[in-house]
Amino acid sequence: MSVKVQSRILLFFLLVSVVAFSQKKVIQKFQSQLNEIEISTIGLDDFVLENSDSEFIEITLIAENPNKQHIIFKEEYKVVKIEFSFDNFKSEETVFRKYITKRLKRANAIIKVPKGKKVTFFGESINIESKSYAGSLAIFIEKGILKLHDIKEDAEIKLYAGNVYANLKKTNTKVISTLGKIKVDDVLFTKKYEKFDKKLSNKFSINSIKANIFLTTE
Repeated sequence: MSVKVQSRILLFFLLVSVVAFSQKKVIQKFQSQLNEIEISTIGLDDFVLENSDSEFIEITLIAENPNKQHIIFKEEYKVVKIEFSFDNFKSEETVFRKYITKRLKRANAIIKVPKGKKVTFFGESINIESKSYAGSLAIFIEKGILKLHDIKEDAEIKLYAGNVYANLKKTNTKVISTLGKIKVDDVLFTKKYEKFDKKLSNKFSINSIKANIFLTTE
């Protein structure tokens, strides 16, 4: 390997390290008596939903230079609406630097929500993890990886492509993925999977064109 190539590789790792370690976080915490929360994930790479141990809604934003003004929330039409505002990234550095930066994750968020509220996510390309949130859940995105763990109440999911993982128990289920893979307890289904029991009240549904869906019910 030539000295020139080695220098470029070293420069690449140095730049990655500098940007990675420049990640910082800011926290916003507030209370609301409203039972519905809508979250726009535009501008984020990953989002985590957790159960709150208090009556507060707590948002943690992790980004290169986050501040409280990046987290926007308001109560409107009996719904708490949350979104994230970022300045457009501008760089006057080298093309090589831009090439690396575009491939690094820029901003992630964690939200802790009191149990029992309905949480709805809207977005484009985003990875979302729900750590067995104890409330109703709705996700409407273009594509991404959804790790939902245990489904506690109603859940409605619509996405074009990606992977969905969830654990279901005592839940009426309707799953459609026209071109993707549907796997329930290691059994493959083509295009559609349904399970209905009139004794059950919780509903879980997925509607997708290309998503791969992996469910466990045991």
